[in-house]
Amino acid sequence: MKIAFATQDKERVDAHFGWAKSIDVYEISAAGHHFVESFEFGDKLEEDGDEDKLAPKLEAIKDCAILYVAAIGGSGAARVVAMKIHPIKVPQPESIAEILDKLQVVLQGTPPPWLRKAMAKDSERAFDFEDDEVTP
Repeated sequence: MKIAFATQDKERVDAHFGWAKSIDVYEISAAGHHFVESFEFGDKLEEDGDEDKLAPKLEAIKDCAILYVAAIGGSGAARVVAMKIHPIKVPQPESIAEILDKLQVVLQGTPPPWLRKAMAKDSERAFDFEDDEVTP
């Protein structure tokens, strides 16, 4: 499954979702994890009530099951949850590598219900053909 991290320094979860300079995406399983892609956001990042700036970030995380953030506004959180992505706030900056290592250990055991749900959603996504157009 894919996990997204809101980050300013590409090493820690240390960014508000709407203000993040980068969103780094990793693929993780019980067997390991690897970096997939980094999305860069350089323009207007400050809080200004402009909901349109969330669109590229939402697009970047669309294939993810979990989003780690330092903070997220109510509107952003609602939009993330509506995409069936589980947002997780970290109370203080935390190493992305350490989060991935801890999550991998959890995946090797018995994941909590919310994580099993995220994993199930991820496997369903692989077979989701609702968006495919059928032409006669």
